[in-house]
Amino acid sequence: MVKVKELKQLKVGKIIENIDLKKYTTYKVGGTGRVLVIPKDIKSLIKLMDYIKKNDVKYKVLGNGSNLIFPDGLYDGILIKLDDFNNIDIKGTTITVGAGYNLIKLCMVAAKNSLAGIEFASGIPGTVGGAIYMNAGAYKSDMGYIVKSVKVLTPEGEVKTFSNKEMDFHYRTSFIQKNPGYICLEVTYKLYRGKKESILEVINDRKKRRLESQPLEYPSAGSVFRNPDNNFAGKLIEDLGYKGKKIGGAMVSTKHANFVINTGSAKAEDIKKLILEIQEKVKEKYGIELKIEQEFVE
Repeated sequence: MVKVKELKQLKVGKIIENIDLKKYTTYKVGGTGRVLVIPKDIKSLIKLMDYIKKNDVKYKVLGNGSNLIFPDGLYDGILIKLDDFNNIDIKGTTITVGAGYNLIKLCMVAAKNSLAGIEFASGIPGTVGGAIYMNAGAYKSDMGYIVKSVKVLTPEGEVKTFSNKEMDFHYRTSFIQKNPGYICLEVTYKLYRGKKESILEVINDRKKRRLESQPLEYPSAGSVFRNPDNNFAGKLIEDLGYKGKKIGGAMVSTKHANFVINTGSAKAEDIKKLILEIQEKVKEKYGIELKIEQEFVE
């Protein structure tokens, strides 16, 4: 049980009680979050994490909630949003930016400064920290190609800077994802000079392609499964005849089979059941264990 009164006494930042989790995830599902904390700076985050550790309280760091599925009931833990970690500094072809900064906004800032290399991320609805955690990518590129270094908070409460190599970026994963307790604080990107008009043209073209091929008019969390080697998760699901398959208010998109959408009345449990059923059926028919990109928060 979270003791909100004790949390408030820490004076670490903004505290919001009993939040509606539907407002904090892109699937627009979930029940109530007991308490949300928005730390005002790194010192406050260290203090908060120390309290969490000493009191053995469960917690979750939230970005834009674009890969999380919370339960329909109560999440009785501390949710942390790094909204105030939103600094941005541009020096030459290098951008240093806080973990709470919006990724799509960052892509536009880079474009306006004639910096190329990050256009692939212009349609990913997350934060910088979330993108690093997931090694977010698209169009055969990902964070691992453009990150110079990442400032993290370790489970011991120390602030360290990891090089690209130490971040161990691989397809949709990173050191932080594999090592719970590490929190991304700030990222330094190494980009390259380009023509502003050409960069914006690529961004607009990709936006057009996404609108045509993805069900962006419905709440979803992007691709549900990672593509297996030499194959496509969407094709396997489509070949099963699962396009349009529904459980409650959750449905496999008829536009792109690797998207599960909330048709308006979905519960978190509907989405979870549909995802797990697809995973089971694909394994049954093709002998392929699809890896789920999204996380079921308990």
